[in-house]
Amino acid sequence: MEFSIDQLRELIAIVNQTDITEMTLESGDLRLSIRKSEKNREMIVPPTPTPPIEAMMAQATDSPPESPSSRKLIDIVSPMVGTFYRSPAPDDPPFVDIGDNIRKGQSVCIIEAMKLMNEIESESSGRIVEILVSNAQPVEYGQALMRIEVA
Repeated sequence: MEFSIDQLRELIAIVNQTDITEMTLESGDLRLSIRKSEKNREMIVPPTPTPPIEAMMAQATDSPPESPSSRKLIDIVSPMVGTFYRSPAPDDPPFVDIGDNIRKGQSVCIIEAMKLMNEIESESSGRIVEILVSNAQPVEYGQALMRIEVA
């Protein structure tokens, strides 16, 4: 088994975006170990998608200013590249559905990356208003998975 430099960079990026602190891959006489130092770890915050300028311009001219009582929507984004799953196992019910109230720290989905199942937790309490990804769909780093109305 051989790895290209791009594959190694992608693997290191995936490990850096997870809570994994050490990983070893072995195949035949090849052994690859990746280890993160706990003291040098930084929290990686996915970028917030920016709406197109046309949408912002239309909103500025077509709608009145939002009142403080307006809904506050936030996205739950993928912290890594992988495959999105709504439930912990194929025969299990989904973690959440549209309309469900969730709490901060509650698991809302799984992202599978490199055969590892990573439960994704909500960083806010609120109500699920949209699920933006289909089950078993590939997702990118920073991609919006769900939208919640903050409580």
